[in-house]
Amino acid sequence: MQIRIFTVPSADSGSLQSEMNAFLSAHRVLEIEQKFFQNDNGGYWSFCVRYIDGGGGSGAPYQGGYSGKKTDYREVLSERDFSVFSKLRAIRKELAAADGAPAYVVFTDEELAAMARMPEITEKAALEVQGIGEKKMARYGKALIERYNALPASAPAGAGAAAEGGDGGPAPFDESAK
Repeated sequence: MQIRIFTVPSADSGSLQSEMNAFLSAHRVLEIEQKFFQNDNGGYWSFCVRYIDGGGGSGAPYQGGYSGKKTDYREVLSERDFSVFSKLRAIRKELAAADGAPAYVVFTDEELAAMARMPEITEKAALEVQGIGEKKMARYGKALIERYNALPASAPAGAGAAAEGGDGGPAPFDESAK
């Protein structure tokens, strides 16, 4: 992870903003912190950008992240993992509604799929998933894990049919959990 600081005067004509936008589109941004400062020379915004190099420094746009193609997690995950994934999505939907945030802000499907593949979902293990940091864990992760572990059908990994409802089949897919 790298850090870059941008300082943009409030009276900027747009050139510094354009420079920052070009930088942001060429890198995978992990986090942006912003703060407004004012002194005798006027006001300005300061942006602290934490990022991963996107185009190898070539200035090429970052090619990772959302590709526009949807992943069918029924095909990608095992039956057991898809069952866990579906439960995690339902909990994510509740957390997002309670916070007034889009579901993908709480956790992406990719993050949930990575957690669903874990033998046991713990805070320590979830922090190993790319995209889940301390802030996200504190804000959403602990509640997600607590709610998941409180579900009656949540059995430890490797429990096979018990984790899937007893008959060995996958849990029904809930379209509303998107």
